[in-house]
Amino acid sequence: MSQDPAIVWFRDDLRLADHPALARAAATGAPVICLYIREEPAQGQRPLGAAARWWLAGSLRALDGALRGMGQRLVLRSGAASDVIPAVIAASGARTVLWNRRYDAGGIAVDTAIKADLAARGIAVASLPGNLLREPWEVKSGAGDPMKVFTPFWRAHQRLGDIREPLRRPTALTPFSGALASEDLSSWDLEPTKPNWASGFPGTWTPGEAGAQTALAAFLAESLGGYADNRDRPDRPSTSRLSPHLRFGEISPVQIWHQAHMAAGLDGGRDLAKFLAEIGWREFAYHLLFHWPDLSERSFQTRFDQFPWRSDTAALTAWQRGRTGYPLVDAGMRQLWQTGWMHNRVRMVVASFLVKHLLIDWRAGERWFWDTLVDADVANNPASWQWVAGSGADAAPYFRIFNPVLQGEKFDPRGDYVRRWVPELAALPRDAIHAPWKASEPVLTRAGIRLGETYPHPVVDHDAARGRALAALAEIRDVSAA
Repeated sequence: MSQDPAIVWFRDDLRLADHPALARAAATGAPVICLYIREEPAQGQRPLGAAARWWLAGSLRALDGALRGMGQRLVLRSGAASDVIPAVIAASGARTVLWNRRYDAGGIAVDTAIKADLAARGIAVASLPGNLLREPWEVKSGAGDPMKVFTPFWRAHQRLGDIREPLRRPTALTPFSGALASEDLSSWDLEPTKPNWASGFPGTWTPGEAGAQTALAAFLAESLGGYADNRDRPDRPSTSRLSPHLRFGEISPVQIWHQAHMAAGLDGGRDLAKFLAEIGWREFAYHLLFHWPDLSERSFQTRFDQFPWRSDTAALTAWQRGRTGYPLVDAGMRQLWQTGWMHNRVRMVVASFLVKHLLIDWRAGERWFWDTLVDADVANNPASWQWVAGSGADAAPYFRIFNPVLQGEKFDPRGDYVRRWVPELAALPRDAIHAPWKASEPVLTRAGIRLGETYPHPVVDHDAARGRALAALAEIRDVSAA
């Protein structure tokens, strides 16, 4: 049995169970060094947004605590991974380096270069599949090509057979007995202080593997039944809220897949199918990112390169601050700011509003979400924005323009969601809550609302904005036809 240490490089997989790289290292019986690197972004890698940095701090603390319960610890280093890993090898005598794969072009380039360098030094190195149900290159069209439409992608994905069983958490990890320096997490300044704009986050979230399992168990017990009908209701606790846990790999999609099947029974019906299709969309987003790596920068449909986007700083700021005058949009943007998360139905509405009502480039919205979402994901975020914008793969057609008033009346019928996040509207009756500008003066006065003072007038008229958006679409159609 080799006593040369093995390094397990943790990245977006901050868990102990169903962790292929950790499981392989533990199986050797050799000392294990659990390493996390705060990487200096290389070309093509995106620095974490502010909200994601907050989550990362909590997740790293949770992982270190779990490791210490096993007589281990998490070694923290910062710098270029290509420099840090050889330095840890030199200090420890490690002869093996293991990690779970990532799929963005910048990350792949870094990993490929490190692999080649380590192999040349005689170090055993392996990357393993640990963060998706299947690898992005495994799902293909009948012609062997990458797939661009979700429904046939998901069908092909399911036809490939059973999903592997999740790996158990190692029962023991042999610690490295030598001296190995680790940086202090607090020195990384991941969490805001002055001002502490994340003050509402701790009461909303529990980062870490234990928090992920608690969230999944609660969802399966309380909300999986009826999920297909209730998932679009932001006024109800009807979604899993697992997205940030998945983003940081505190739980794997394989674990979710099998636990959901166990909870639903042999025939889970449409609720299970709809929930698993959401995991499928994440798979599809990574499939797109792997094959089209500039997903966050360029419109998938090149005709949108000619789209007449508007530069409107005042409108963008109103959207970011939840001051558009459309209550459902404002509720979503304020929920995002206060909790680092937004209900999925409302995400579609606010994204559609930015792109189609305001004609502001989808990339501006994608960047705002990247900075403010705790679940900001390198594949999901741009793929979803392009879907709403109409510029992406299998996108919603551009002429599908969400009416935020009708969306509110349908999915927040009592106005409970709006009242929670836009409290200045709380006293409005339900028939006025989603369009306060249509309410009579007596109704507004009784609710303590002065439009233009306590709550803004709409920044744009829906019908006029819709007409403007369709005219803009006609412009790029004409360009495409020319």
